[in-house]
Amino acid sequence: MSQTRPLACYVSDLFREHDPGRHPERPARIDAVMQAVRAVRAPVEEAGAASQDDLERVHPPAFLAAIRELCEAGGGAIDLDTVVSERSYDAAVTASGAATAAVDAVLAGDLGAAFCLGRPPGHHAEAARAMGFCLVNHAAVAVAHARAAGVDRVAVLDWDAHHGNGTQAIFWDDPAVLYVSLHQYPFYPGTGSRAERGGGAGEGTTVNIPLTAGASEREFTDAFESEALPALGGFDPDLLIVSAGFDAHRDDPLCDLGLSSAAFGDLTRTVRGIGAGPVLILEGGYDLTALYESVSEVLAALG
Repeated sequence: MSQTRPLACYVSDLFREHDPGRHPERPARIDAVMQAVRAVRAPVEEAGAASQDDLERVHPPAFLAAIRELCEAGGGAIDLDTVVSERSYDAAVTASGAATAAVDAVLAGDLGAAFCLGRPPGHHAEAARAMGFCLVNHAAVAVAHARAAGVDRVAVLDWDAHHGNGTQAIFWDDPAVLYVSLHQYPFYPGTGSRAERGGGAGEGTTVNIPLTAGASEREFTDAFESEALPALGGFDPDLLIVSAGFDAHRDDPLCDLGLSSAAFGDLTRTVRGIGAGPVLILEGGYDLTALYESVSEVLAALG
């Protein structure tokens, strides 16, 4: 086996080519993220598209085909929030490809951790519904890929300020996948109450930790330490995937939580050692300066 590298960032020029027009989830987000990568001299890997098999473990073929055809026709609005352009499908499946490649590298011992710096984001995408700026659910594709590779237990930690309804729904009844989310509530997309705990054999493997608008950094970190960490530790995952949104930052224009840039680095340090990884997947974060600073802190924490 080759020597383990502490970190790699998965990138692609396609991530800038998803262009929804005048929109918070804009191409300039990638410029901010890549500025952070260069500032800390993080090593990079070029991402390729996810395989059709990997995508179809989560999303029906007809759903994927409909998005691809809309993009090939020049793009348009899927709903009021979710708009695609000609290269959006290619960008989305490459963001999922980044996630599966990162999982493979971490499981093989080639990487200690990975950060997948793709867009559009993914955690709102349900199996057959694009929404909330999201087309394909990259975290879910990564989980399904790991499970197909023989990983017994996978945990997803979602610290985006919006609840990841798509990831929750996809693994609702799966006891092998733990979903833990800290998020502003009530807020878009309307899901994420404490009463939502999973169903059937998966009851108890969904852990929602809702926070009220205006919650401070101390309130967030207290909830993280008292609820999220015990849930992750009790599940004892073989692999940890993080839906790493940065819209819980105090300067974010869409959300009302109180994290500093440094807090994201602290969260990252805290979860090191919980299963293999972590494999982080970029989700939200819409103030460009806050995004740059927060990603810089995470990269420094990852080594």
